[in-house]
Amino acid sequence: MKTLYDVQQLLKRFDIYVYVGKRLWDIEVMALELDHLHDAHLIDHDTFAHAKLVLTHEHRLEEAREKTRVNTK
Repeated sequence: MKTLYDVQQLLKRFDIYVYVGKRLWDIEVMALELDHLHDAHLIDHDTFAHAKLVLTHEHRLEEAREKTRVNTK
């Protein structure tokens, strides 16, 4: 699991589709959904850890993008 798309495909296997309208919020909701799947023992710890790492990375990138957008205006 290497990309946000991979995490989306994992969630899709459980009929979880996330679209809030803002990418940063989508990532945060996906992280919550992953927590729920892990707590329910529906995904193993390795899958959970890899997916959380991807989401953490994407969240940081998106925060940096937003900061750049604000500073350029």
